[in-house]
Amino acid sequence: MAILQEFKQFAMRGNVIDLAVGVIIGAAFSKIVDSLVQDIIMPPIGKLIGGLDFANYYVPLNHQDPHLSLAEAKKLGAVLAYGNFLTILLNFLILAFVIFQMVRLVHAARKRLEEVEHPAKPSEPAPPPEDIVLLREIRDALKK
Repeated sequence: MAILQEFKQFAMRGNVIDLAVGVIIGAAFSKIVDSLVQDIIMPPIGKLIGGLDFANYYVPLNHQDPHLSLAEAKKLGAVLAYGNFLTILLNFLILAFVIFQMVRLVHAARKRLEEVEHPAKPSEPAPPPEDIVLLREIRDALKK
């Protein structure tokens, strides 16, 4: 029974639940980024480069006809699918940048919330420089 209690305690921690929510949102967001890259960004780039779907760019390694689609060329043997790799890399970079921005916003919001909940205590003024302290001591000694 102790193992079940310990597991329940572990599963109900905020971090585990936050992680589960993050994974679900990340999976959904990944599909949005895939669509953005494949349907909006890559077609104009492909048109500028030569009119092909950029994901279909490859180097044939088994003497395939270079005018075949990537799927057909893969059926005939090994290919170096650099276009597909670049598309996936662009997906990753966009996703990483958006997640970075989201993390920045969350940290900024947490910092503001902490400042509101726990306002900074007024710090003591910095001690005066040593020469000022010495001059004050001399002044006080002359007054005596």
